[in-house]
Amino acid sequence: MTTRMIPGRGNSDKARRFRSGRARLRILLALPAAAAAAAALAACSSAGASPSPSASSTSSTSSSPAAAAAGTVKTATIAGATVLTNSKGFTLYSFGPDTPTTSKCNGTCAQNWPPVQGPVTAAGVTGTFGTITRSDGSVQATFDGHPLYTFVGDTTPGQAKGNGLNAAGGLWHDITTSGTAARDHKHRAPTHAVTTPPTPPAATVPAPSATAPASPSDPIQQGNGGDHDADNNGGPSDGDGNI
Repeated sequence: MTTRMIPGRGNSDKARRFRSGRARLRILLALPAAAAAAAALAACSSAGASPSPSASSTSSTSSSPAAAAAGTVKTATIAGATVLTNSKGFTLYSFGPDTPTTSKCNGTCAQNWPPVQGPVTAAGVTGTFGTITRSDGSVQATFDGHPLYTFVGDTTPGQAKGNGLNAAGGLWHDITTSGTAARDHKHRAPTHAVTTPPTPPAATVPAPSATAPASPSDPIQQGNGGDHDADNNGGPSDGDGNI
């Protein structure tokens, strides 16, 4: 049997095997680089997502304790009355000219009587809390239809120096927890000191004398005038011989 050789076929097989081997080598060399790239991408994704928990944590921190404190109203007994206070214990007030939907205290008035930001709540208080929108767009808390304020004159908790004051065009009263708040205690005496002028002393009237003044003495001596002339009673002698 005669074997025939096909010219060039063996060389072609070797070339194909060589090219196939180089391709496998390139694939093997590329795998570690791809793995490294994938790891780097995963690390970048993890780093990019990490600020989200931090941001949410910051958001929750800023909106929980402070926000809860700002919206909490308490009660305190001041001058024998149970009144509403803010979360720090400062007395809350109502302004006479206000309406249930409008605050009449703006500008300088609002600087001296800062509006209480709403909404607020208070546990165990009988009454209705609400809000109004002020002229500057901010939200103010109300109680039984009265917009709520604090007073810059109260420097420590437990004071009510603004109660009964007539300022900024109207009367101010602290908010009690009974009934309809300010309307029920508008005649309660203010807690700030009131100076009463002293009563002038009564005028002294001199008492009348108990002893009557003495009568003037009679210049004519009595008892016959002392000259023993019985008919002229002390006059000069009339020559009638009665001497």
